Amino acid sequence: MFKPRTIDSEPALYDAAVKILTRRAHSVSDMKKALIRRTADEDLIQKVIARLKQNGLIDDARYAKQFARQRTEIRHQGKYRVARELRARGVPDQHIETAVEEAAANSDEAAMVRQRIDRKLKFFRGPHTDKKIDDKKIASLYRTLLRAGFSSDTHPPRTKTSHYRRPPRSRVAR
Repeated sequence: MFKPRTIDSEPALYDAAVKILTRRAHSVSDMKKALIRRTADEDLIQKVIARLKQNGLIDDARYAKQFARQRTEIRHQGKYRVARELRARGVPDQHIETAVEEAAANSDEAAMVRQRIDRKLKFFRGPHTDKKIDDKKIASLYRTLLRAGFSSDTHPPRTKTSHYRRPPRSRVAR
């Protein structure tokens, strides 16, 4: 496995950090982990992180907003999944809450859920649109929505009732 060389000067570590940031944005916690792989000097890492913050190259609030917007608009993920992933990346909760609320305000979560349901139902039914779906498939659909980060309250009632047929009426002789 590739092991990065050990860096022992602040300018060299700063250049390495900037190079890391050119690939993609990072949270402060992610950047700290990346720099730890390059040097063992904790004071040097703190100086470089402070310099990156001072120059505006890393900012958890901006990173959280960008991440939440990208995940909701492009990947169509729900706010719970976005928040969970931001927490895993070491972003503080105060930034997560504002970013997720802002992204949720700019997106229609119910439309995203409907789109996911329609796509999954097409996959289950195939070309036969009148084909009934069994309970296992509905449970799978429900789990898919939960994994995507949508609340169980957001799921339209048809995920729970679309597989039920109305019982036939019994004809009573008069």
